[in-house]
Amino acid sequence: MSWQYLFGLSFLIVLGYMTVIWLISLAKRDSSIVDIFWGLGFVVLAVVYYFLTSGFPGRKALVTALVVLWGLRLSTRIFLRNWSREEDFRYRAWREAAGKTYWWYSYFQVFLLQGAIMWLIVTPVLTAQFNALPDHFTFFDLFGGLVWGVGFFFEAVGDWQLDRFKSDPANKGQLMRSGLWAYTRHPNYFGDAMVWWGFFLLALGTPGGFWTVYSPILMTWLLTRVSGVAMLGKAMIETKPGYKDYVENTNDFFPWFPR
Repeated sequence: MSWQYLFGLSFLIVLGYMTVIWLISLAKRDSSIVDIFWGLGFVVLAVVYYFLTSGFPGRKALVTALVVLWGLRLSTRIFLRNWSREEDFRYRAWREAAGKTYWWYSYFQVFLLQGAIMWLIVTPVLTAQFNALPDHFTFFDLFGGLVWGVGFFFEAVGDWQLDRFKSDPANKGQLMRSGLWAYTRHPNYFGDAMVWWGFFLLALGTPGGFWTVYSPILMTWLLTRVSGVAMLGKAMIETKPGYKDYVENTNDFFPWFPR
């Protein structure tokens, strides 16, 4: 199968996947369930690529394993945290603004949009698994795996520290400023970005891998300027006591020592 064929097949898979999730969201009246299925969507695509590509088996196994580990951890955590809660405030604001038309509007604004982003971002995973050359592990595989590991550490440990902090009743209404959160206000988002830079590096060592650089750039931009850091930061300043001081003394995204 050609790369282009698999890329087109990915589009159809994502379209069907997101349509099913949209239908579930209508039954639950909760568009924010899309967050639960975000990581799992990449897992589905990585597994499909694994069975349909003829690349170097070692790299295919490595890339698939890293995607599965990242995606399942992310989806499982969000599922355990959000499934029984009310719709996230970001999606609820869109629902209120659209009114009665939101049931179909959400299909385009939420599900197809995120599906398109998923389809574009996953290209390093497809490229790394598709190419048969090099037929051995290279520096890029090692470096990519290392960058992925740093990202996964920040994302997983940051989430674990935050969940543990929130589970303590004594911390109710308090601001998390310890652990990784003392070095960056968004260790989980920083980690997510690094994970995708790691996937890009795994693709970079293969023919044609360089052009997939847009994937981690897009992911980083989304996390810092659109749906992650920018949106949550604005909400936290308005609702969380002490957050302004936290902003003044702690790096926004890239980890560094507190000022």
